[in-house]
Amino acid sequence: MRDNVLSMNQTPRLPDPASSPELFEGLLTRRTIAFVIDLIAMGVLILAFTFVGLIAGFLTFGLAWLALLVVVPASVVFYYVITLGSSRRATLGMLMMDLVLTPARGQPLDGWIALIHAGVFWITAWISLPLSLLFVLFTPRRQMLHDLVTGTLMVRRSPMVRHWRAQSARTSQAF
Repeated sequence: MRDNVLSMNQTPRLPDPASSPELFEGLLTRRTIAFVIDLIAMGVLILAFTFVGLIAGFLTFGLAWLALLVVVPASVVFYYVITLGSSRRATLGMLMMDLVLTPARGQPLDGWIALIHAGVFWITAWISLPLSLLFVLFTPRRQMLHDLVTGTLMVRRSPMVRHWRAQSARTSQAF
């Protein structure tokens, strides 16, 4: 009984920059480049949806052009939910830069958390991007404000896969 209580209350250990520096190596640079790649991908998506909306507007005598008002926000939401909310837990830019978004509070990472993560990012970026970026410099795991709010952690993917395997091996040995 005591073992069950301990195993139920244990949360997965978060990687520590002191013991696993490879997870956090060049993280800020990688995140910045990934963001630029994601902006380009979202721009292409917005252009594609706009083109479809323009054609639909001609076919509906201008009625579908009203939908063009929501193309940008809908494209951004769509992009983040299908990329961050997928099993890969990464946008196209994050995949290219070997990054992954992982939960820090033990909850599963699903489409809703991905959407909230992106939403809080855009809100904090609009309000004060420099303040949000300061969090990266002063948190030990290089988390931004939106990472802290949503309980997520951005790390390098390839070293994190090794960390997950070691974590699952320790968990299976405990039983």
